[in-house]
Parts: sequence; C-alpha cells; structure tokens
Amino acid sequence: MHKEGDSTVMAMACGVVLVGVLLYYYQAPIWLLLLIMVPLFVAFLIVLNFFRYPERHFQGDRLHDVIAPSDGTIVTIEEVYEPEYFQDHRIQISIFMSLTNVHAQWNPLAGEVLRAEHEDGRFKKAYLPKSSIENERSTIVIKSDAGPVILMRQIAGAVARRIVTYIVAGERIEIDGELGFIKFGSRIDLFLPLDAKINVKMGEAVKGNITAIAKI
Repeated sequence: MHKEGDSTVMAMACGVVLVGVLLYYYQAPIWLLLLIMVPLFVAFLIVLNFFRYPERHFQGDRLHDVIAPSDGTIVTIEEVYEPEYFQDHRIQISIFMSLTNVHAQWNPLAGEVLRAEHEDGRFKKAYLPKSSIENERSTIVIKSDAGPVILMRQIAGAVARRIVTYIVAGERIEIDGELGFIKFGSRIDLFLPLDAKINVKMGEAVKGNITAIAKI
C-alpha cells in the first residue's frame, strides 16, 4: 500500500470497526447489521484498492523512451501551443486516471528537474481540456539524458483534492523512481518535442512505469 493512504485507510478501518462494535453492543438485528456493514466494508475495500502501490521496473530503452508516469487511458494526442514554459508548439499526450487506476506516479524518464511548481486552481472534471490550465496542478520540467526537455503536469479533478510531488528543481531523477501521487481521480499531461515518435493511440490503456508512450 502507498504511504499516502496510511491515514485514510486507518481512519476508515477504525470507522468500520467502531460501527460494527456499536451495532453489536446495541444488539442490532441481523438485517440491519448487514445493511450497514456490507456497504461500509465494500467502501473500505475500494479505498484500499485505490492506494495500492505495485512494484514495477521499466524494461525498455532507458535513454530514449518516455514512460507513462501513471496508469490510465490516453485521452489526448495532439499538437498544441504550450504558453507557460516552452511558448511554442509541442505534442500533448494526456492520461486520464479513473478511481480504479493506480494513482502513484513514476518518473517518465531520467534527467535533471528544471522546474517543479505547484499552482492552486479549480476542480473541474479532469477529462475536460480546460482542466490542464484551470485546475489545481503541479508542473514539472525535465531535461532528459537524451537531450530533449519535456513538461509534465499533475492535474487535480472534480474529486481529487490533493496533489503530492516528491521531486524538486535541481534534482536528478532516475527511471523507476517515484514522482508523486494524486488522490482520487485525476489526469497527467505530457508535452513532448514535435519530432517525438508517439507509440500510443487514443483510448489506449497504459500502465505507469511499464508502457513506453513515446520515443525522443
């Protein structure tokens, strides 16, 4: 289980146990016990599943591959103008994470972190295009060992209310390293050079630290 879920899972476990003890103490009928405890237990299992943190090791080209930083579905592949850092055109690839996906993020490549900044914002649904610039987000810029610079954004969604970024500007990062975590539904945007070779297609499911989404 991921460390970000420790307090949430513990609080839910205590809540489930407390409700069960109270129902038993007051001798609630079996139908009421099941009516209350079964949904609570299912909700606990869903949260426990959300905070899972599988051990993964990338097996591809560690110099030129851009690796999916998270699990999810590809919802955007297009050329866009990136106004905040590059101020030129880039290929944007966006990954939408549902509640059932692993929500830990891994480093998409090895290199030097040029920028890592958190920005407050709104909480629109993460699959909407405007969420990339209007929602709460963290922006990470990385100069890869291969030379090209990429930009990645962790974006909060309508449910997600906490973005955690572990890396900082000036730090060197490696493949297989943990980048951060977003709680409960969110999106990742990657802005790549125009000459990047894209290896994924719209609607494709990808796995964090497993799927090579592009080659630079």
